[in-house]
Formats: sequence, structure tokens, C-alpha cells
Amino acid sequence: MSTVEGRQEVRKATAASAMGNMTEWFDYGVYAVAVTYITAHFFPTEGGTVMALATFALSFLVRPLGGFVWGPLGDKLGRKKILALTILMMSGATFLIGVLPTYQMVGVLAPVLLVLLRMIQGFSTGGEYGGAATFMAEYAPDRKRGFFGSFLEFGTLGGFALGTAVMLFLQLGLGEEAMMAYGWRIPFFLALPMGLIGLYLRSKLEDTPVFQELEESGENQQGGSLKELLTTYWRPILTMGGLVIALNVVNYTLLSYMPTYLETQLGLDSTASLATILIGEVAMMAVIPFAGSLSDKIGRKPMWYTSVIGLFVLALPMFWLMGQSFAWAIVGFAVLGLLYIPQLATITATFPAMFPSHVRFAGFAITYNVATAIFGGTAAMVNEAAINSTGFLLFPAVYMMASCVIGVIAVKFMPETAGASLRGTEIPDAHDTGILATVPPAGDSPRS
Repeated sequence: MSTVEGRQEVRKATAASAMGNMTEWFDYGVYAVAVTYITAHFFPTEGGTVMALATFALSFLVRPLGGFVWGPLGDKLGRKKILALTILMMSGATFLIGVLPTYQMVGVLAPVLLVLLRMIQGFSTGGEYGGAATFMAEYAPDRKRGFFGSFLEFGTLGGFALGTAVMLFLQLGLGEEAMMAYGWRIPFFLALPMGLIGLYLRSKLEDTPVFQELEESGENQQGGSLKELLTTYWRPILTMGGLVIALNVVNYTLLSYMPTYLETQLGLDSTASLATILIGEVAMMAVIPFAGSLSDKIGRKPMWYTSVIGLFVLALPMFWLMGQSFAWAIVGFAVLGLLYIPQLATITATFPAMFPSHVRFAGFAITYNVATAIFGGTAAMVNEAAINSTGFLLFPAVYMMASCVIGVIAVKFMPETAGASLRGTEIPDAHDTGILATVPPAGDSPRS
């Protein structure tokens, strides 16, 4: 950051990472708000909504496979090469969903093709998200990693918000009949040009400085086997897994399941539910860079404690509030969304720093995607099925609270890495080069 060229390179890396992430989550956002149309065209039977949400969850089951494949390759071949492949796979599969024949046209082949494309998306996402986070974290200056890393999640929210906004504007402009006939396809078409723009931006960058150093020293070939990763780095894997459970149960309940919840369970019309989500997502986007920057000053752990404890305390009251009226739904969603921001804003700064550079991509991708597959992608389906079977409309709040309990435990064991260097083959430690450099670790004598 001390030179004009360096600052430009960091800004380019930030934009390229955020654009790729926006493309990835644009698909998830579009699918989440188009569940009604997906159900009508691909699952027009009793229980179709749950089947449509199960298809959403199915793509997450493939994500760990993507993590096992793309992660080690990213540590050996480079972050940039893997990210070029994953963004093309993701955007191409999303585009093809828009041209699929419906159940009325080809029968059971329609949902089979939809499931296949969702699995391709899941496989590519298994490398895209971990790779983009690693890429961004390794480009960002150590002392500003929280600030720059937050823009990756700005892209996440941007993808969700863009998907919601496009669907809302189409509903208002075309009307429900035209939307049901063909309008629901249009947002899926937009993924391809977005992916090509992201690919172009990434092609203009070198690989991360951290990986270039590994490559020059030959240490990029020292990643080792999966067994070695699991036996040597099991502590950060377990800790990060607990954090991801809290993160993604909240994430997919708020950002993916909420449109379905507001419409099918609380009775809001589709326009009102989409407007609620869009207002909340825009508010979250406005706050996220400030939260990322704050984490550089006070550390990642205080941010996470604030978020998981705050969500545990307010989840039930805010979900109850959302059931009172459209206006209160906006307030309730916004409060929960803003409480979630301290987690979301610090993902890129926190998770890659839990592993040394030669296993960073693999450690992040495998841990994140396994935990997400089990607890994240299934959140919408679990919430819908639980409400349908019990009639308890506040179940999503209880589910979020349970995940936050796991999150609090994980934060206790999470190392503080704010300001720590990501270079080298040792696990980063804020006591060495970060904000805790003047504070001795527990049990150590003061540093000279």
C-alpha cells in the first residue's frame, strides 16, 4: 500500500474477488426468491415447495467434493487458475437453468436436469468461495485485511440483493402471469455476462504475493495429503467448523429462506416479501465495510461474540415482530441482518488466517464446504419442514439460537489473527505481528 501501483493492485484484486462472489451468490439469491416459480414449473405436485428447497440444499451436498478437489489444486497450482475455472462453471450452469424445459414439457426429465445443474453449481462453489476468500486475504495488507476482505462479502450481499431486485422489478413490470410464463427465466440469463466480467477482471491480475513466494521456494508442493491436513490441523478445522455452523444457519435462514417464510408462512404477498428482503440487504451492504474496518482495530473475536450473542438474544423477538405487519417485518429483518454483519464482514479476514499458506486453500475450502453442506444448504428445507410438521412459526428463530450456542463455543477457541502476517508455513498469530504483538500469550513471559 506504500506505492500507487500497489494500491491499484489491491483495489483490482478486491474488485475481481467481489465480482466473482457476486456472480456466485446472484444465482443463490435468484433461486431463493424464485422458489414459487421453480415449484410450479419443476415440482408441480403436493409438497413441491419442500422439493424445490431440497434441490437448493442438494447443491450444497456436492460442495465438499468441490472443496476436496479444488482446494489442494489451489494450493499447488495457484489461486488464480482455479478461480478462472470455477467462475465459468458457476455462471454457465446458472445460465442453463434459464433455458431448461419445464415439467409440463418433458415430465420428470425437467427436475432431473435442474438437479444436475444445481450439482454443477455446488461443485464449482466448493472452490470458488474458498479460493476467492484466500485470494482476497492474501492480497490485502495485514493491518487492513478486515476492511478489504469485507468487500468480498459486500459482493455476497450484492449478489443476493441484485437477484432480489431483478426479480422484484420484473414482477412489477411484467405482472404475475408473464412472470409465471417466461419472466422467471430472465434473471438466470444475467449470470453469464456477470461471470465473463468477473473472469476478465481476474485475468488482469497476477496470483497472490503469498502464493508467488510459496511457488518460488517450492513450498507450494508441500501441502501434503488429506490425511496429513486432518491430523496436523484438526484444531483449526474443528474451530472453523463450529464458526461456519453459526454463520451459515443464520445466513441461509435470513437470506435464502426468508422470502419463502414471509410468503408461505406469514402471508405477505411476493412483492412485499421481496421489498422487505431488498431493504434489509441494502442496509447490510451499507454497514459491512465499516464492520470490517472495525475488526482491524479491535480484533475478530469481539466482533463474533457481539454477533452470536446478539442473535441469540434477539432472534425470537424479531421473528415474532416480523409476523405482525409488513412494516414490522422490515424492522425485524433489518435488526437480525445488522446483528449478522459482524460475522459476515470478517469471514475473509478470519477463516483463511486460521491455516498456514501451503494448506490454506484446502483447509478453508474443505472445512467451510463440509460444514455448509450439512448445516447451511439444508437450513431452508429444515425450517420449512419443521414448520409444516409442527405449526410452530418461530422455529427458524430457535434454530438460529441453537447454532449461535455452537458459535459462542467456537469463538472461545478461535485464535485472534487481526493484523497477523499470512506469509510462511506457520499458522498466523496476532501475538507475533498483529494487534496483540505487545500482549504475551497466556502462560508466556512478556516479549522483549
